[in-house]
Amino acid sequence: MHIASSRKNYCRLLAVLAIVGLGYSGTALADPIPVGWTCSGSCGTLGANGVVPLSPIGTSSYEYVTTYGSSSTAPLPSGALGGETNGSTLATPIFSATAGTALNFYFNYVTSDGAGYADYAWAELFSSTNTPVALLFTARTEPSGSIVPGTGLPDPTATLIPSSVPIISGAPTWSPLGDSSGTCWSSGCGYTGWVNSNYTIAAAGNYYLEVGVTNWDDEAYDTGLALDGVTVGGNPIGPSPTPEPSTLILLGSALVGGASAIKRRLLR
Repeated sequence: MHIASSRKNYCRLLAVLAIVGLGYSGTALADPIPVGWTCSGSCGTLGANGVVPLSPIGTSSYEYVTTYGSSSTAPLPSGALGGETNGSTLATPIFSATAGTALNFYFNYVTSDGAGYADYAWAELFSSTNTPVALLFTARTEPSGSIVPGTGLPDPTATLIPSSVPIISGAPTWSPLGDSSGTCWSSGCGYTGWVNSNYTIAAAGNYYLEVGVTNWDDEAYDTGLALDGVTVGGNPIGPSPTPEPSTLILLGSALVGGASAIKRRLLR
């Protein structure tokens, strides 16, 4: 039987068990993104949660995008693979920069999807007229080795620290993954830890940074990207709120969590 059919049939069986025997109730809660930022899909602000601690810059929260709960699409603007399904984007306010200005931030890629259904995330710099300027990085599920650049996706133009970005393997527990938190499909699941992205803006102008994350080939098993410490020339972009972090109401056991994740996929 084809692997996609096997995956769907297995999901349907567990979904029936979950609905009949266990039931499900879950609500996603998230603090708002900073004033002036723009979200399409599912985004939020969160404190240390699961496998994603606070970033190295020492703020009390970070922003994130996730495929969970999003009916939007978020294919990579410059070089989409084809086969992208649902996803989310998060954009900063427009900022001004002179030639040679440094654009810096931290990211942490988290995925519950693995081999054969490789989701991906990306960060891209745009002009204020929505023209792509630089694809800073792509991150895509890999069974081993660096996940930047993602397989089939362009090389990064930003300098990353560390330069090799492997997955810390395992079923990642992280609230923005919703039903997929604590689950894993095949090899390649996990998270990267915080990675520093550094890029030098070549020409003076007005710009914004956008990050995105997308499911690929299907909508099963979700993926997200945490973002923090966006600075231009060493100055933070926009306000720097420190909200009280919210959490998602997650299931109390691995069995219920896995079954409810399958139920959501059945209804897609």
